[in-house]
Amino acid sequence: MLPGLPVYISVLFILIAISTVWLFYRATNYNRTTLVVLQGWLASQAVMALAGFYERTDTTPPRLAFLIGPPLLVIVALFVSKKGQHFIDTLRLEQLTLLHSVRIVVEIVLYLLFVHKAVPASMTFDGSNFDILAGLTAPLVYYLAFVRKKITRRMLLLWNMACLGLLINIVLTAILAAPTPFQQTAFDQPNIAISYFPFVWLPSVVVPIVLLSHLVAIQRLRTPW
Repeated sequence: MLPGLPVYISVLFILIAISTVWLFYRATNYNRTTLVVLQGWLASQAVMALAGFYERTDTTPPRLAFLIGPPLLVIVALFVSKKGQHFIDTLRLEQLTLLHSVRIVVEIVLYLLFVHKAVPASMTFDGSNFDILAGLTAPLVYYLAFVRKKITRRMLLLWNMACLGLLINIVLTAILAAPTPFQQTAFDQPNIAISYFPFVWLPSVVVPIVLLSHLVAIQRLRTPW
């Protein structure tokens, strides 16, 4: 774990990761296989992080690729395979929309990590990260689209595309600020948090679930129900 970091920040992020998994589990109509896979992935990444695997940042390719690569491959497999497409078709769009509310607390944690010199300012809402807007608007969009039926499919599609852009922005910012051979920014205060437990769960669990939620919504909203 990060030396000198207050325990409450780590506990808060653990709750975020668990909440994200739980909300996605609800979106799958409580698919137990999904829950078991996610629990296994959470556990394996926790073990690797606690063993110090990700603290070695000078390797090529960067070890951080083990955080990002497998989830991205799974997402691709879901969209290109028949079984994966069937799984996507069963996901509940309203729950995927509400899931994005976790991004509010994620941004709060990132700011706390910045204060404790574990991430650069560019990764916070005080810098160039505006991802908190997705979290703040998610409950309202959920209410207006699925409870009051006041938002059209086109408006919901545009919201998902805009929020996907916000996600891509912070992901690229975080990657370029990580202390790897490919680091491009934030040399005075790099993104070291994602090399430690529990923050390895941000790129390996929380971000992939958020990404998948947007991609599924965009695909579904572009085609007739």
